[in-house]
Amino acid sequence: MLSFAGIDVAKNSLAIHVRPRNVVFSAPNTAQGHAEIVRCLAELEVEKVLLEATGGYEKRIVKALVQAGFNVCLADPLRARKFAEAMGKQAKTDPIDAAMLAEYAEKLEHFAPQTHCPARDELRELVQVRDRLVQQRDDEKRRRQKAFCEQAIAVFDAHIAYLRDQIKYLESEIDRIMKTLDSDKARRLLAVKGLGRITAASLLSYLPELGALQRGQIAALVGVAPYNRDSGKHEGKRQIKGGRGKLRRVLYMATWAMIRYNHEFSTRYKGLTARGKCAKVALVACMRILIVRLNAMMRDGVEWREQA
Repeated sequence: MLSFAGIDVAKNSLAIHVRPRNVVFSAPNTAQGHAEIVRCLAELEVEKVLLEATGGYEKRIVKALVQAGFNVCLADPLRARKFAEAMGKQAKTDPIDAAMLAEYAEKLEHFAPQTHCPARDELRELVQVRDRLVQQRDDEKRRRQKAFCEQAIAVFDAHIAYLRDQIKYLESEIDRIMKTLDSDKARRLLAVKGLGRITAASLLSYLPELGALQRGQIAALVGVAPYNRDSGKHEGKRQIKGGRGKLRRVLYMATWAMIRYNHEFSTRYKGLTARGKCAKVALVACMRILIVRLNAMMRDGVEWREQA
């Protein structure tokens, strides 16, 4: 009998519920506990395993399950909570959450299993660490402007210089791992005028599906596909929703660079604003065109081409 498992992740423990057998158990969030979970789920012939993304505490158990050959999916915590409320479950405990995740896995039709690629995981982590250091550097610069004590200014200057060195080191490592992961994709992305190193690294690490999906699918996955909001005779304003937020933020800044340095995107943006579209709507439209074009470029294995 095929089964579906839900795992509620905490810092130190994991609660597991398997449907339709209604098997319930828990294990520590350690390597030993992960091995025990893999063994139990294999015995129960589990087909799908669903977990919530919990800020990093789920990474090691996901890695262990993927390496063991299970179909693993990470659920958005908000969607999982809304599913529980739709099923009439207001109470919230670890076992209840695990049971709801198992039921969610059983009813989930579009299932995007997690994959384990050491180079991609390493690249994603380095991009995240660099983002945090850049934020710290900018925060320290703002604090330095308000300082008047010479000793405090010296400390700020030393810390800013240290952060710059670390950022430079991370960027060199990002370049190296991009080439290790997929040198051809990295080369073609970096050849696009307006796309920088971090945008290319973010696309490779956060969007492994790039080049493997249709235009509507890739736009929805990134979160730049407009959805209808109609009811009866009322035609609501179309809005974007969902998608991968971290990638969308990177794409947002990259599109501004494309509008500034790429004649095609500059013309498109100015044309949209001239027709009465507000700046953000025009920008999102350019973001959608950019990701669709990049997806087609990777799918067809060709270089970037300017369009009239």
